[in-house]
Amino acid sequence: MKLVLTAFVFSLAVFVWPETAAALIETPSLKPLIESGKLPSVVQRVPAEPLVVDLDGTGRKVGRHGGVLNTLMARSKDVRLMVVYGYARLVKFNRKLELAPDILKDITIEKGRIFTLHLRKRHKWSDGKPFTTEDFRYYWEDVANHDMLSPTGPPTTLRVDGKLPKVTVIDAVTIRYEWSKPNPAFLPALAGARPLYIYRPAHYLRKYHARYGNKEKLNKKAKTKGQRNWAALHNKYDHQYKNKNIKLPTLQPWINTTKGPAERFVFKRNPFYHKIDAQGRQLPYIDRVNVRIASGKIIPAQVGTGQSDLQARYLRFDNFTFLKRNEQRSGYHTYLWRIAKGSHMTLFPNLNVNDPIWRNMLRDRRFRRALSLGINRHELNQVIYFGLALEAQNTVLPSSPLFRKQYQKAWTKYDPDKASELLDQLGLVGRDDRGIRLLPDGRPLEIIVESTGESTEEADVLELVTDSWQKIGIKLHTKPSQREVMRNRIYAGETVMSISSGLENGVPSADMDPQGLAPTSQVHYQWPKWGQFYETIGRLGERVDMPKPLRLKTLHRLWLAAKTTAEREQIWHEMLTINAEELYSIGLISGVLQPVVVRDTLRNVPEKGIYNWDPGAHFGIYEPDCFWFAETADNKTAKN
Repeated sequence: MKLVLTAFVFSLAVFVWPETAAALIETPSLKPLIESGKLPSVVQRVPAEPLVVDLDGTGRKVGRHGGVLNTLMARSKDVRLMVVYGYARLVKFNRKLELAPDILKDITIEKGRIFTLHLRKRHKWSDGKPFTTEDFRYYWEDVANHDMLSPTGPPTTLRVDGKLPKVTVIDAVTIRYEWSKPNPAFLPALAGARPLYIYRPAHYLRKYHARYGNKEKLNKKAKTKGQRNWAALHNKYDHQYKNKNIKLPTLQPWINTTKGPAERFVFKRNPFYHKIDAQGRQLPYIDRVNVRIASGKIIPAQVGTGQSDLQARYLRFDNFTFLKRNEQRSGYHTYLWRIAKGSHMTLFPNLNVNDPIWRNMLRDRRFRRALSLGINRHELNQVIYFGLALEAQNTVLPSSPLFRKQYQKAWTKYDPDKASELLDQLGLVGRDDRGIRLLPDGRPLEIIVESTGESTEEADVLELVTDSWQKIGIKLHTKPSQREVMRNRIYAGETVMSISSGLENGVPSADMDPQGLAPTSQVHYQWPKWGQFYETIGRLGERVDMPKPLRLKTLHRLWLAAKTTAEREQIWHEMLTINAEELYSIGLISGVLQPVVVRDTLRNVPEKGIYNWDPGAHFGIYEPDCFWFAETADNKTAKN
């Protein structure tokens, strides 16, 4: 069986792109560069077969070129979110969460294990250099399989049963990846919010690679840049996702032109972008994106005074009333999108914690169940979310075809008596003079929950959990720290418990990877060392040493090898059942609404949507390269 994914358009009607140069509309802001000879014309800039976005029948309108979009972020490193929002990928998820080609012209898939990628002829990087299969070969041979640049080898997504694919360059625009068994995780990884990059701008990076230059000179240059050797320098410059190296060519719709750290970053349109609209305008419509850095704590207030044209990050549901009140005065609308994570806030008991007493306690499911039963989720929902959220575990949402109510409601009913009974069964019957239970070694049962401290909403939730746990003899302390510090402590086994968002994809189908339910990643805070062991193929971390997590790991491997959707669905349900019963993570609340502030003149931003990292890339699946500014708020448009 052969499956071919062809270029995705938003209409079932057959669409033929303009074949003559006259049919293409030049971008007004680029005309001075064209006239001065610094840029070629649009017909020479776009690929021979660009991706045509047909907006008819989608509720969106064909736009016009121009404008500057202002947005706010809290840290210089947040500029990587422009790669997320821009969402140019080899393949991408569309609004229906279906995979479709994007940068690629199309893909031929045979038996779920042979993937032939077809590039667009005459596609160019943002600096005008050709984007070809040489960029894929460079990554595969000179980066992924180079022991200095990639000490652990290619990423796990490129391995099936530990084996790497056979990679064959067929011609300048065709390359094939062939595994001995199916690899259903391959395409979703390419479409991720933080995608699997299987290509590099070879023409740019070769000058930093010892295979193509003088190793001694490269090492000297690395030292002047504060790097230990040429490989470290190469890796520093080779970060398409981080968006820090402003000289690194990109395929994204906007290019970072500001070297950080800075208080304001300017992203200019990519003149060689691969997409056009149905009338022949090269996308993106918007010329420039300005990202201003501000304190996360004051971003809601700044948005309320009209300082952002498009904003969701750093806004919370409890900002909604304030934002609505200032709409007319500040010239924006506030939409509410549904957050699509398995749980908006989740407690993660660290099963890999170093402390042996805590490790034994957290690994006993009676303790985890007691913690869950001791949380008054109804109170959380009413007090903080006005009853509009879901009182649920960390699992799939009702809009997922895999949803079952028993997963959502497992151990969620507030039952302090049952919780106390389970704690008594564990022998935690002794108490100090405050009424706090004692651990087996005599220490009070005080749980430190570590967080990023970025959200007052999070602090409010933890305060309510503190009150309800106090009633069953458990004292909760919160410890906010910077995200990187918190993560490093979790990875090192220093953290007993942390709080963060839950299952990344709360709206999966059976054909989406269930890796979030198994110990497959270090960033899974409930089992970071097991995840690290998986990611590094046993070089780092700890081997899984509990039966049920080991079963989850096996099930994930079986999912990767499954040949039918029915098989994958059965595996998903067994994994969901284990997670619901074992509570390796403890969901507090889900289905929370996310405020999205949109300037009155900004067009093609949907009023209803999902706000999700992966799949979704936040704004990404709604194609910000198709957003545009009207002249006035009453939808008056002008001709180019």
